[in-house]
Amino acid sequence: GNNCFRQKAGLLAVLIAGMVILTDASVVLAAESAIKPLKIEPFPLSQIFTFMFIMLGPFKIIGPFSKMTKNADADFVRQLALRATLYSSLALLLAALLGDFFLGRYGIPLPVLSLAAGIILFLVALLNIVQQFTPVQRDTVTDPKPSMSMALTPLAFPTIVTPYGIAALVVFLAFSQDLQGQLMVGVVVLAIMILNLIVMILTPKIPLLLGTFLQILGVVLGVIQVALGL
Repeated sequence: GNNCFRQKAGLLAVLIAGMVILTDASVVLAAESAIKPLKIEPFPLSQIFTFMFIMLGPFKIIGPFSKMTKNADADFVRQLALRATLYSSLALLLAALLGDFFLGRYGIPLPVLSLAAGIILFLVALLNIVQQFTPVQRDTVTDPKPSMSMALTPLAFPTIVTPYGIAALVVFLAFSQDLQGQLMVGVVVLAIMILNLIVMILTPKIPLLLGTFLQILGVVLGVIQVALGL
């Protein structure tokens, strides 16, 4: 009980500290914007791919998908991966349409939108890193029987399509100055979804050592995600 309380208190303290840092940063940005107009430029394609790959890419999928498809045949693995990819793509398309609609309806300035997405990305990434130091508790509950319903939840959402991934997608589309820029963002997201599909299909054949390496690489990229959020 005391250990659990300390862990929760520590996570709360980290989140509060993060909010204080971001609040100070927003005050500085507000002061600078009062002196001169804030210039908003579109993100380079390489940065868009890096952002989306970290937040929607296959690193965080390998572990959960391997657990879901344990002792499953190849046909089930392929069908589950295909459905999850389809559901994820449709969810991202819906998020893009809704984001564009509400941004136009409420007239949210791009700097404010960028700050909001940065806060979400920073806090979630920081929380994921802190959780790496939390002792793993053994779960005595047996794993549920694999079924195609897993393709929608928890696989498509929130494993593949993360909340902060949706936030980043909305921001990139809003920062795109024309239709061509928005199509480029869509191509990047589609390429990552195809990569996720390939990785999920090949997950049963990925050696344990390689899978562990990819998970460690995902944790390292989580540190980069904190920096990107800031």
